[in-house]
Amino acid sequence: MAAARADRGILTTMTAAAIREARRLGYETTRPDVQRQVPLGARRILDLGCASGALGAALKHRQDTEVVGIELLPEYAADAERVLDRVVQGDVAAGLEEPDLGAFDCVIAADVLEHLLDPWAVLRRAVDHLRPGGTIVVSLPNVQYIRTFRELARGRWPREDVGPYDRTHLHWFTILDARDLLQGAGASVVDVEWLYFYGPRLTRIARRLGPRAAPFLAGQFVISGVTGP
Repeated sequence: MAAARADRGILTTMTAAAIREARRLGYETTRPDVQRQVPLGARRILDLGCASGALGAALKHRQDTEVVGIELLPEYAADAERVLDRVVQGDVAAGLEEPDLGAFDCVIAADVLEHLLDPWAVLRRAVDHLRPGGTIVVSLPNVQYIRTFRELARGRWPREDVGPYDRTHLHWFTILDARDLLQGAGASVVDVEWLYFYGPRLTRIARRLGPRAAPFLAGQFVISGVTGP
């Protein structure tokens, strides 16, 4: 039976179990690319859309920190509760209004903002929970990726059950859009890492082509910023 996404109510031809398995590499891994931009000194971390808590658990293993997650889907939240310090089950925007959420040294939004109705408002609210000088780390699909132009040249927008063109995405971002997103939330951008979806040889070539080519060759990026003192 086709499964409806609980967060968007969009029908696909995949079962819920198949969708979760297909998305495991994106949602249920330790995300070393995201970890690299999380400060080692962060003692409280808020993970928006924490899924099963794999990233937060890895951060707790790496450093002495408390990780709080917000997760919409109950099956993910139940798994995350086993490995994180606290999980708020529900919509991200509503979870940010929990009265006892507290202040954080770092907020992570890895592959979640593109699913939200108003990611700009959510990120601004998330930054309200950061201590002065705190860090915000965001991972987003890159709509400027060359495949987008190839598919549009064929007359269609790419829509898939998983990946950068996930059919449940409500918004699309280039790196400039992402910079505006962070700056609009009150953070100064400090780092960008491009993620390439090729084999080792082609990835090395893509990286050697430098920052001008990266927006067209990378399917995703991780961007981070810090708030003022």
